[in-house]
Amino acid sequence: MRRPSPKTAAHRAAPVAPLWTILVPLAALGFVAAVMLALPDGVSVWLVPVAVPLLLATVFAAVHHAETIAHRLGDPYGAILLALAVTIIEVALIVSVLLSAPPGESEIARDTVFAAIMIVLNGIVGLSLLVGGIRHHEQGFQARGAAGALAVLGTVAVLALVLPNYTLAVPGPVYAPPQLVFVAVTSLALYGLFLFVQMVRHRDDFRDIRPEDDAPGHAGPPPDRRTMTAALVLLPLALLAVVGLAESLAPTVEHAVARAGLPAALVGVTIAMTVLLPEGTAALRAARANRIQTSLNLALGSALASICLTIPTVAVLSVLMGQPLILGLEPEHVVLLVLSLFMATLSLAMGRTTILQGGVHLVIFGAFLTLAAMP
Repeated sequence: MRRPSPKTAAHRAAPVAPLWTILVPLAALGFVAAVMLALPDGVSVWLVPVAVPLLLATVFAAVHHAETIAHRLGDPYGAILLALAVTIIEVALIVSVLLSAPPGESEIARDTVFAAIMIVLNGIVGLSLLVGGIRHHEQGFQARGAAGALAVLGTVAVLALVLPNYTLAVPGPVYAPPQLVFVAVTSLALYGLFLFVQMVRHRDDFRDIRPEDDAPGHAGPPPDRRTMTAALVLLPLALLAVVGLAESLAPTVEHAVARAGLPAALVGVTIAMTVLLPEGTAALRAARANRIQTSLNLALGSALASICLTIPTVAVLSVLMGQPLILGLEPEHVVLLVLSLFMATLSLAMGRTTILQGGVHLVIFGAFLTLAAMP
């Protein structure tokens, strides 16, 4: 009888993923199921100390599986997959909030999308540039890819979140149904065009400019097929657990915001922050490992997916339900959006980053959080 070689035996015995990255999402899903059955109104205050650490652990499990997939697929495919997965679940969460809300005008979609853009452009990008600059002084990336992403993001953001304030067909910061359909179709078309450029026509503009063997964050050979398959299965489970925990915590957050007398827009900020935790953590780890191209692909890709997929979804829902959809931002938020897009263009135009750009973006992010709490 022929014995398997030590290499083959070791390959068969090697785990497809660290045990904790499997057990934590399963425990989180079990916790969410128990809360849904026993506490239909959401997580009680006394369960928050359990839910929050479980949420954070699940986020790190999702990041591990996302990085496994990104290592196997390479840039920019891994970043695209994570952005799409997270955004689809973000859209599902927003839609569930819209469907459960009382009839009338709803601002949750606008608040969440705007918060996602601000978190990405100023929070995630700012921290990535600062962390990468502190550790590596100066980092290089493909400016053409970043410029293309910012062009699409700026166009869709202004069409969806600024222009409704100035239309005359319907009074208020809302679009008439034909206008809303146009913006939805345009958003999808531009996102599809961007993906075609990123994955087919000009994919070199989104790849790391350094040699492959100079990427410390991707040391070692790519994962095998078993590990890749496990990551593809476990990543959606982990992301689903993250959103399930966030949805369970949402009523507690809403009550806390109301009791503190804070603006309701903070609920959208909380949703966006929770959903973007996996991508934000992965982007920071990539920047620290001197893979700023991967970090920017993750950050800008998540912002694009968020607005380009969320707006069409809520637009269709609004038209079908006959429910007005508030999209136009308040004047102070318009100023912050324009400032963020302008500074992001300046920061990413030269293909080199330092801690200065990171500090500037973090100041804008601080202004966003301050105005969100005290308009």
